[in-house]
Amino acid sequence: MPRHPVPLGFVFRSRAKSEKESAADKALVTDSKQTRDPQAPKGRPTPKRSVAQGQRRSVANTPTTRKEAAKRSRDERRAAMEKQRQALATGDERYLPARDKGPVRRFARDYVDSRFHIAEFFLPLAVIILVLSMVQVASLQNVALLLWLFVIVLIVVDSIGLGFRLKKQLGERFPDANKKGAVAYALMRTLQMRRLRLPKPQVKRGERP
Repeated sequence: MPRHPVPLGFVFRSRAKSEKESAADKALVTDSKQTRDPQAPKGRPTPKRSVAQGQRRSVANTPTTRKEAAKRSRDERRAAMEKQRQALATGDERYLPARDKGPVRRFARDYVDSRFHIAEFFLPLAVIILVLSMVQVASLQNVALLLWLFVIVLIVVDSIGLGFRLKKQLGERFPDANKKGAVAYALMRTLQMRRLRLPKPQVKRGERP
């Protein structure tokens, strides 16, 4: 009797293909037995409520237009400036400008604010000298010139003494800190009247910093 011909495709069927189909069938059966949160994305666990709320909040707060982004940037700058203004009045280190931050700069400010300095009276004295020099009286003009020279000499002498004393104090109190520019920072502060100084003085006159 003639034998039934066997299809060549069945004889030479790839084992790899059969194995893949078998693995796929097993995966389908396994996935069907596992339960999954219907609200969770496929293949990912359900996020915690706090994480999900944070993500929604960040998405909601993200500006969608250039105008909104510019408005938000202005509001943030305004808030930062307000915090800085309050810090200059209260001495809060967190929001002070970079040039005023740090224990070294704070000590330099307190050292200046705890003493009288000739330089802080420079502006009112300069106004008086200017008025005297404008009077068309030779004697008054000579007095104004001498007074001007006297004030300049006093300011220079007082500033040199302040610089040496402050440098010594900083070296003793902050031996390992960066003290660069602290003396110049203090000398510039002496040129301002006490009530106009920023940050505002935090010590009284005669009080040791």
